[in-house]
Amino acid sequence: MSEVVSNSKIIEVQPFGGYDQALSYGVPQSLINRIQIGCLVRISLGRRNTIGIVLSLSPKERPPVNKLKFITSLVQEQPVLNEELIRLARWMCTYYASSIDHVLEGMIPSAVKEGMGEKKKRYIHATKDSKTELVLAELKNSPQQKKLFSYLVKCGQEVALHETLKILDVGISSANALIKKKLATETNKVIERDAYEDEFSDSNDFVDQEFSLTKEQKKATDEIILALQKKTFQPHLLQGVTGSGKTEVYFQAMEKVLSDGGGVLFLVPEVALAPQTVSRLRGRFNKQNESVVVWHSHLSAGERLDAWSALTSGRSRIVVGARSAIFAPVQNLKLIIIDEEHEPSYKQEESPRYHGRDVGVYRAMLNQAMCLLGSATPSLETLHNVANKKYSRSTLSQRVDGRDLPLVHLIDMRKEAQREKNIPILSQPLVEALRQRYYNREQSILFLNRRGFNTTMLCPDCGNVEQCKDCSISMTFHRTDGQLRCHICGYRKPAPRFCPNCRSFDIIKKGHGTQRIEDITQSLLPRKAVIRRIDADMMSKKNLFRQTLDEFRKGKIDILVGTQMIAKGLDFPNVTLVGVIDADLPLRMEDFRASERAFQLLTQVSGRAGRGDRAGEVYVQTYAPHAPSIQFARKGDVEGFIVEEMEMREEFQYPPFRHLVRHVFRGRSEEKTSFYAEQWAKVLENNPIENVDIKGPAPAPLEKMKGYYRYHIFYLTNHVPKFLAQFRKRREKFPLDVEIHDILDVDAFQIS
Repeated sequence: MSEVVSNSKIIEVQPFGGYDQALSYGVPQSLINRIQIGCLVRISLGRRNTIGIVLSLSPKERPPVNKLKFITSLVQEQPVLNEELIRLARWMCTYYASSIDHVLEGMIPSAVKEGMGEKKKRYIHATKDSKTELVLAELKNSPQQKKLFSYLVKCGQEVALHETLKILDVGISSANALIKKKLATETNKVIERDAYEDEFSDSNDFVDQEFSLTKEQKKATDEIILALQKKTFQPHLLQGVTGSGKTEVYFQAMEKVLSDGGGVLFLVPEVALAPQTVSRLRGRFNKQNESVVVWHSHLSAGERLDAWSALTSGRSRIVVGARSAIFAPVQNLKLIIIDEEHEPSYKQEESPRYHGRDVGVYRAMLNQAMCLLGSATPSLETLHNVANKKYSRSTLSQRVDGRDLPLVHLIDMRKEAQREKNIPILSQPLVEALRQRYYNREQSILFLNRRGFNTTMLCPDCGNVEQCKDCSISMTFHRTDGQLRCHICGYRKPAPRFCPNCRSFDIIKKGHGTQRIEDITQSLLPRKAVIRRIDADMMSKKNLFRQTLDEFRKGKIDILVGTQMIAKGLDFPNVTLVGVIDADLPLRMEDFRASERAFQLLTQVSGRAGRGDRAGEVYVQTYAPHAPSIQFARKGDVEGFIVEEMEMREEFQYPPFRHLVRHVFRGRSEEKTSFYAEQWAKVLENNPIENVDIKGPAPAPLEKMKGYYRYHIFYLTNHVPKFLAQFRKRREKFPLDVEIHDILDVDAFQIS
């Protein structure tokens, strides 16, 4: 036995399920010729069975013969990750201070890890050499078999079994009996579950349309294709105002890559934008016999599995999706497109806390491919890389067909409040503009980045505000179900009829969300006006979001009320008015990026207006009309904003001039959490890390979240890997209470 073991092939396997270390396993003789790097295998680990992924066919250390365990089986016959994705995972583990098992697990769809098979459909047809009259006579005592056999003969070809049985009202036993008697034959066909398979029907506008590039588009396309021809790693920024035709430039680059045999990965910032992008891509590339697969977290397990199979087999060379699509197994990947690259939604807030854009750039480097970043309002990080010659850039400064950017009106809500003798939610100029657009049979969008009906329930007698029991945030009233909800942890409870503190019945609802805006707008316009709302509450209802956008596209909806889901990427030619409510809301955040986000959001949502033949207007309601981000957005002055914001960031050495690492301590006890954060700060004070500035500790802006108190420390560093190496040495010698957890967030985006 020992001789067999000593001669066995030994591989290195990374177990899943919270085990952050690769282990050596033997390979049974029956599997030796089938094991490859990237294969999923079943293994025993201690007293439990789990799965792991093969990282190497020659481990660094060979375990003692008497301790060697063997893998149990293969989960999938083919590798689930190629060596390129494994290299990407190792880099992410190092850069984002994440465990390797978390990174690898995040790359593989759950259906693949579970070994789910392909979906197959049963078909049946009459056996060719069956003599009909004799068979029917033979089946006279089996009327259901006779009925099914007659139908099969009449069809003369194979038919879907279960649909046929339903039509004929015949049981499955009759079909099985015919098959057993060899009077019928069944076949099983693989059926691909295709997300948004109906999107192509909505994309007829893109199928036969001839595109003539503007001079700027032609110049940008030529620059990008020239870079693609070099077949080397190249990050390239496509900076273009809203409506300037960035999508067509993307498509030109895709056609070049596909004609050269390469694969394409197309990222969008929100799942909500996937249907429209899929529609355009299929409208353009299906006629070239290129299939487009969809990849994001809202797909069913089966849809993810079939998308994975289509990509790994090479049947599909184009994938479109949100952040997690950056790990899609595209073969011969030569182009990664990251649309709206500035969007915070590309940053994952759970482990592994990666940024999809930056991972995309690194993956492009591994493949010697182009990473094409697109935005009307690029992130300062990307612009800093352009300025330092790390990225190249093409610019689109004009809208297609010479369309003007929308005219922006600033409405000072302080003056409106004085004139109205109260604080109005919708200003009179915006209401009049909405009515005029309705009478002109044009469409409008109202944007408010806050869902719900009222934002707080307040008792005027004692000042009590209804707060979440687990988060330091007031709960939001949702009128549709009469519930108070926490938008952080999801906790909900019925709205009280009286104050739980002083028992007063004078409790009032203050503030406003998208639900209330929808109601107010409906009351101010004619009854026939069709008004609909889009926000995160709608995303929980399958297909309702897509259905609403489709109806808006077809002109069945007059006014669309929504959150940031409708602020970017959507293209509706009949929209001539955009109203922005509480435009200065992002400026109230405790975040050094607040001004940048406010500017980007205003610019993006303003860009939804005037994308067709009619001019567009934007009404921006604000209590801070002189804020630089609002003024620059009103003028459409991207460069002016960049210069001013960059000066501020450089002065304080904030990103993009240094990397920001956020260190969060959290625990059930506020005293313990604060104590350990302060003790850790003292460790760094006594043994400082070279070239690192430290800010904190301090309570997080959202001090309590999901039942945990939170304190954070910020580290500003020029080099993340060097900082992490020194950080780990000190952290290993700093024991934490079992009730206290700490988290590192490299290149943190959400400072909440």
